[in-house]
Amino acid sequence: MRISELSRASGVPIPTIKFYLREGLLPAGTPTARTQADYADGHLRRLRLIQTLTEIGGLRLRDVRVVLQAIDDQALGTHELLGRVHHALGPHLDGEPSPDEVRAMAEVDRFLGEAGWRVSRQAPARRALARALATLWRMGRDADAAVFEPYARVADELAAREVATVSPTASRPEAVEGAVVGTVVFEAALVALRRLAQEHHSARRFEPGRRG
Repeated sequence: MRISELSRASGVPIPTIKFYLREGLLPAGTPTARTQADYADGHLRRLRLIQTLTEIGGLRLRDVRVVLQAIDDQALGTHELLGRVHHALGPHLDGEPSPDEVRAMAEVDRFLGEAGWRVSRQAPARRALARALATLWRMGRDADAAVFEPYARVADELAAREVATVSPTASRPEAVEGAVVGTVVFEAALVALRRLAQEHHSARRFEPGRRG
């Protein structure tokens, strides 16, 4: 297909496609003339993946590049590939951790170890969880990481289901798409459902004349 057809099929403007081509995020097409090239279904899939990463995942282009390089690195197994995706998705916490966060990270590591979770010490979510615990301390809450145990049980069940949806025979782009959807889309849905549930239970508990 020509670049105009690629644009129509993907919904991505031609100038944006040309930018991705210049940046090496989208591989060059097969030349058919001095200023023309032919693009295949692989280009369309890569383009849709880039859009998913930027629009749904909110990734910066430098992080998109990391993910695409991981997809193209055939030496990486599926676990390593999905790890690169999760690291790119963040959360990205800038600056050095505070003393409270350092202490909280040790507590988080103990909690994760007792749960039997196999996670990288470089996982961005590890520091995010430690920051949440440190925030509780600053608010005067005398808590350890066990305060997160009910949430961990729910998260473990959800994550098991999400990872199970990634087929062992899925292509590498398909595996990445599944990770982005599971991490970003359903994470947003989980937050929304929790807030709706809180409103429901608040109404049951506190609103006059409403019970059950």
